Amino acid sequence: MNVLVVLINYKTPELTLRALEAVVGELDRVPGSRVALVDNGSGDGSVETLAAALDQKGWRELVDLVPSPTNLGFAGGVNLPLRAALRSADPPRYLYLLNSDARPAPGALASLVRFLDAHPDAGIAGSYIHGPDGETHDTAFRFPTAASQFEQAIGVGVVSRLLDRWVVSKPVPTVTTKVDWLAGASMLIRADLFARIGLYDENYFFYFEETDFCLRAARAGFATWYVPESRVEHIGAVSSGWKDRSKPRAAYWWEGRRWFYYKNHGLAYLWLANLAWLAGFLLGEPRRLLTGRKGPFPPRFFRDFLRYNFTFRPLGRGLPVDA
Repeated sequence: MNVLVVLINYKTPELTLRALEAVVGELDRVPGSRVALVDNGSGDGSVETLAAALDQKGWRELVDLVPSPTNLGFAGGVNLPLRAALRSADPPRYLYLLNSDARPAPGALASLVRFLDAHPDAGIAGSYIHGPDGETHDTAFRFPTAASQFEQAIGVGVVSRLLDRWVVSKPVPTVTTKVDWLAGASMLIRADLFARIGLYDENYFFYFEETDFCLRAARAGFATWYVPESRVEHIGAVSSGWKDRSKPRAAYWWEGRRWFYYKNHGLAYLWLANLAWLAGFLLGEPRRLLTGRKGPFPPRFFRDFLRYNFTFRPLGRGLPVDA
């Protein structure tokens, strides 16, 4: 197999079919590829809707419908077909992750394949992502650190300039460049990488799993690259509602954040990151109150920060990362 495309649906079958139609159109440019269409325990009739569309469109020869009886989260949803594919008699060369609310432009997938073909030291390549209105989405980042936690929480421009090397979200690159990690809306991964570092870590339910995976790849010597030649339209956060700033951050976001720092840097560093954020927030909040400026935080963020980080809660879900 050339490329295994993994597309996960969770209660958005219409959007998922829109994404599927776009990616099926890409398969002519990357022959020998298939799509694994995962329904992640939607329980809303999505499986029947998707199955009927596959029959109607005549896509059964290219697309395997993989229903999960429960919602496994993003990492678990990716691993479900990937685990079987890697152990099959015809494993893929690459894995392509595409969000259900994303739509690749013609040639987007082929551009990523060409890049990884030409750069054997690269393990991951991701696309330029834009909204339906053409607005560029932030998708190329630095790894989060304790210093970046302080910078984000204080929200003072002079501090951000002083801590520039630790700012997580920098201006989106305009040329192909190496980055720390990419948002997973459109990401091509070299299959050999999974044999080296294992599958996606299912201790993450949703969010931080791609940050963790890119960090593990970097530690194994595989670089992550941002390839703007590959263009993908992305609505963003349809299943999770995360971009709705009127809603509190979901529990799985907080749990993912804690697991990322603990797993990759240890318990002491997790506490350092927490204290750095707390110090930044307490220093920056009086200024925000005096100037009437709202911080970048959704409702209950400070309360939830204390709740999830300063009370006893188990770390992770106790799930192994296997290959």
